[in-house]
Amino acid sequence: MTRLLGVPLVVTALAMLSAHVTVDAQPGAAGPQRPLEIYVIDPEGGKSALWIAPSGETVLIDTGSPGDRDAGRLKEALAAAGVTRIDYLISTHYHIDHIGGLQELVKQIPIGTFVDHGPTVEGPVVPNQREQVPGFQAAYAELWGRAKHLVVKPGDTLPIRGLEWRIVASAGAALKAPLAKAPGAGRPNPACAQTQPKEITTDPENGQSVGSVIAFGQFRAADFGDLLWNKEIELMCPNNPLGTVDLFMVTNHGQSAANAPPMVLGLNPRAAIMQNGTNKGAAVEVMQLLRSVPNLDIWQLHWSYTAGIEHNAPGVFIANLEEPATLAQRLTAPSGAGRGGGGGGGAPPHTPAYWIKVTATADGAFTVTNSRNNFSKTYNAR
Repeated sequence: MTRLLGVPLVVTALAMLSAHVTVDAQPGAAGPQRPLEIYVIDPEGGKSALWIAPSGETVLIDTGSPGDRDAGRLKEALAAAGVTRIDYLISTHYHIDHIGGLQELVKQIPIGTFVDHGPTVEGPVVPNQREQVPGFQAAYAELWGRAKHLVVKPGDTLPIRGLEWRIVASAGAALKAPLAKAPGAGRPNPACAQTQPKEITTDPENGQSVGSVIAFGQFRAADFGDLLWNKEIELMCPNNPLGTVDLFMVTNHGQSAANAPPMVLGLNPRAAIMQNGTNKGAAVEVMQLLRSVPNLDIWQLHWSYTAGIEHNAPGVFIANLEEPATLAQRLTAPSGAGRGGGGGGGAPPHTPAYWIKVTATADGAFTVTNSRNNFSKTYNAR
């Protein structure tokens, strides 16, 4: 079912979205099983998402960009969710819009286990690829050296009660054995025959991204960080080892260096959430491919100038919109004029910043909610 309840104040929206969350409750307590909850935070074209398992255990995937903007937004989401500890912090890879907030985050909240793909290919490993956050590797090693640290590889699992959290890509390697019990896993992937590799000029650290497939009962979701097009083909061809999912966190902010047809069509999701910025991601060809998936809804963190008038999702599915005057000015400006920024740390802050929230139950049903307007859509169990 779908409902539209108007546009409440930010405080009201936050209260409504978080009123039932009791993360500190004892796992196994009497009563109905708690849902899986996901807060997809807005780092203006970066990436950060908080997962709260029914057990109360927490996973944070990436921490956005450096500075007060993303740190403040992450802190706000943690407070609204009632979270006081991160059990697993997954850094998909070491780009500024994914790990830039990590050093500030550890000052505010305990981290149980740091999870990553291992050594970076920035800096001395690959010539001319400098660290995007200078000195990060040394600072990060000091942090995980005082805590638990997991370097994951395809096939590994994170031991989170109530969830099956499987690593399917990491450090440039891809899972090949089909996931047990995954619908359609191991079958030939028809999209492979029509898809060719691309010559990608982006930083190769993207291709090292940690990719996860998460199952909560019958509900399944997938997140691949900034995994690149050719790595997606390597993972999903000639057979699809992952099967289908309900929720797809669109790869690489919706950029065309990723989101190959074998990945998107092979996963066949029912909802896709795009962690894009106003000028970053939501590439036209990616939007067109997503729309070719039957009955798929696209949820965006931002209205995108890249996608333009024709290819953005309907407004109710977009968490952060431009002011009408700004939108009109930008759309009527000469080509290339006034279009600076691109997400990460470069775009001016969008205030207030709204998130998208997912609530899933073990039977496979889930609800996606836009905190800007409290519009939500429930996807019934398959």
